[in-house]
Amino acid sequence: MQSEPNYYLRTLKITTSTMKKLLECVPNISEGRDLVKIKAIAAAAEAVEGVQVLDVDPGRSTNRTVITLVGEPEPLEEAAFQLIKKASELIDMRKHTGAHPRMGATDVCPFIPLSGATMDDAATAAHRLGHRVGRELNIPGYYYENAAQRPERKNLAICREGEYEGLDKLSSDFGKPDFGPANFNDSVRKTGATAIGARDFLVAYNINLNTTSTRRANAIAFDMREAGRVLREGDPVIGKVLLDSQGEPLRAPGTLKSVKGIGWYIEEYGIAQLSLNLTNIRVTPVHVAFDEACRLASERGIRVTGSELVGLIPLSCLIDAADYFLRKQERSTGISESEKIKIAVKSLGLDDLGPFDPTKKIIEYLIKEGQQDRLVSMSLRSFAEETASESPAPGGGSVAAYCGAMAASLGAMVANLSAHKRGWDDRWEEFSNWAERGMDLQRRLLHAVDEDTAAFAKIMDALGMPKDNALEKEKRRMAIDTATRYAAEVPLSVAEQSLEIFDLIEAMVDTGNPNSITDAGVGALCARAAVLGAVMNVRVNLKDFSDKAFSDSALRKAGEYEAQAIEKETFIRQKIAVSLDI
Repeated sequence: MQSEPNYYLRTLKITTSTMKKLLECVPNISEGRDLVKIKAIAAAAEAVEGVQVLDVDPGRSTNRTVITLVGEPEPLEEAAFQLIKKASELIDMRKHTGAHPRMGATDVCPFIPLSGATMDDAATAAHRLGHRVGRELNIPGYYYENAAQRPERKNLAICREGEYEGLDKLSSDFGKPDFGPANFNDSVRKTGATAIGARDFLVAYNINLNTTSTRRANAIAFDMREAGRVLREGDPVIGKVLLDSQGEPLRAPGTLKSVKGIGWYIEEYGIAQLSLNLTNIRVTPVHVAFDEACRLASERGIRVTGSELVGLIPLSCLIDAADYFLRKQERSTGISESEKIKIAVKSLGLDDLGPFDPTKKIIEYLIKEGQQDRLVSMSLRSFAEETASESPAPGGGSVAAYCGAMAASLGAMVANLSAHKRGWDDRWEEFSNWAERGMDLQRRLLHAVDEDTAAFAKIMDALGMPKDNALEKEKRRMAIDTATRYAAEVPLSVAEQSLEIFDLIEAMVDTGNPNSITDAGVGALCARAAVLGAVMNVRVNLKDFSDKAFSDSALRKAGEYEAQAIEKETFIRQKIAVSLDI
């Protein structure tokens, strides 16, 4: 259901490397049609320094907008407060209608721990915000999920029971708020109430059906969701509710754990949807929910036509989905990230209702650490020209890492060609595993291309530090030592990882598609260049290094890697020569 995820259309300005703790906050406001109001409410949050709005996702039929903020706890709390305040000024709940359950101008406002933060950090932020909202804005509300102060209120549905129209409950023992006024006064009639919580990451996911029937969509959702459906005597819709010995309704559990859901009709699309909250994507991933919806819909003569995300999704969800569908097709999973995303989008039908732009929907593509991938984002021509320029970086270390990445790519290519070779269908998984190994090495070595240049920059920064007195000289010396160690560790890691590629290359020479044996051979040459080039950089960076124990250990390893690379490359080249009879 359109409730509580994520993110905006520009690269995140806050870098995780500079932050001790990073939280996400996902307010859901009860306005999805008036773009002027929506922009003003989002702008109130974005005006807080140190916080960025990453996504604004309005829904016309639900008359609800999901806004995602990210930042450190204190500025994020301030941004959430300003957003709630602006929403209370611009939204009149007395006039609100929409398909989604709601009880206030800001209906829910959860905090989610991200980099360096814990659930306790998220709960603390929720409690501080709720206290201030109640005290300064006179808006009542409830703490839910991991911020709940009463066990039953962990469940958001309990907090929101009766929705806006049922807020007379504020003055009752059952409905007394955790913060704010305990009566449905004139001010609260306009603002409604809010739920502020702390929770794990949640994916809001809608599945499209080729029907307009809300009742049939609900039936499918009830069969899927963990809470299932209430059992009735006779007719499953209007029959008498069956009760247990304590007088509580008996329920038939659904097929999927950690899933909440309902069915609804979306007028703007002219279709019914399953509106799902996947509250633990490790328990029930997106692709499992999608396939189960397909199965249950088919049993009712209904077809799933696609799906849509409300807010953002972690990259891993789409990679896992792609791997799942590729394995069902008995195809290699050792392909590029971009290709996997295309397969996931098409398999899940994420472009059914409109274009799906990964750069605006995948969390990791929005949260980036500055220009860390500047070099590998270049074209081949630009990288070559940048290397040829008068700047000392990128230099041999970055080029060595790139040679290693190309070696891994060639090994993965031969594995993929072998997995798809006619007559070798029973071996697809064997070659898929090799291709996956190659792509993992490729990713790590591509990262090292920029990391090696960053290591050189750290040395230059350290050398440029002031040295006017004893304290400054000592700080500079320590900074140079730290940077030098890092500048040696990066190429040493490149050498070690590039050495691993020989196992893949040799396997492809021995068992892979024979038509691609020379491609594997070029891979071996690239891997040798990567190892030897990285070893050169280790040696030059540790020349005259003060920490002799570290230097001796690193140089010993570097020498071993060099000798092994020469031996392995020579052995593979001889195998190829014998195979080609040259």
